[in-house]
Amino acid sequence: MEKRIGAAIVLVENKESVEELNLILSVHSSIILGRQGMPLRDKGISVINLIIEGTTEQISSLTGKIGRLEGVQVKSVLTRYR
Repeated sequence: MEKRIGAAIVLVENKESVEELNLILSVHSSIILGRQGMPLRDKGISVINLIIEGTTEQISSLTGKIGRLEGVQVKSVLTRYR
């Protein structure tokens, strides 16, 4: 399978989903190259930026599970490389 590299932005509005989000990220840690989190306290949200590398199936598994969490949104952008 062809691998892709990209980024996923995770917007956390519901702090009660953080524990499950961290579990999902741990399970998929093999495709996460980097992670940066930033709380926006004045807005009551947190933003997590993930740099990811994997097959489209692996990345879809990660983003799909994140997207099903209550009060969490995720958007990703991927590109091919040689």
